[in-house]
Amino acid sequence: MASMNLYSLVLVAVALVAAPMAAMAGDPDILTDFIQPTSMVGMPMNITGDYFTYTGFHPSPLPPLAFTLTKASMAEFPALNGQSVSYARLVFPPGTVNPTHTHPRASELLLVLDGALSVGFVDTASKLYTKDLVSGDMFVFPKGLVHYQYNQGTTTAVALSAFGSANAGTVSVPVTVFGTGVDDAVLAKSFKTDLPTIQKLKAALTPPKK
Repeated sequence: MASMNLYSLVLVAVALVAAPMAAMAGDPDILTDFIQPTSMVGMPMNITGDYFTYTGFHPSPLPPLAFTLTKASMAEFPALNGQSVSYARLVFPPGTVNPTHTHPRASELLLVLDGALSVGFVDTASKLYTKDLVSGDMFVFPKGLVHYQYNQGTTTAVALSAFGSANAGTVSVPVTVFGTGVDDAVLAKSFKTDLPTIQKLKAALTPPKK
């Protein structure tokens, strides 16, 4: 329990530190109705409605055991290129969290489709805004600010997020701070803790080498 409390305190502290550093950017305007697929540039226009259709949000037949996020951004849905919009489908089994993170290029508008979620974000004045949401509620996370979503309930929650960019970007606060090779001594001094604590956090959050 003590380690969990420490972990929670560290995440909050990181959120407070990271919020003022969030980068702000946006999608450029385009001069055509839409952007033709790269593979078809220079060829006669032969695009059908299939190009503008995305089917990746169909529910899985098996409920997930961990938090899952399915994106419909420019990478997964090329027709969004130049349209300044994207979506994500989020599924939260009981007790799971979408950890503190930011979207540097877009605000996020979250709609709870099923279940309930506890959400929050931290502004550049280090003020925390929180709200408990139920099905049908919407919540906006301003662009670039650190935020999270958490299912404290006993049933699965499902949400849909809209972004004001075809490529909103995601920066995970825990992984960015503890999983990218920042010197242990720097982190220990920054969070006023000891090296073993930092090393324990790093061991849990460092992405596996590919």
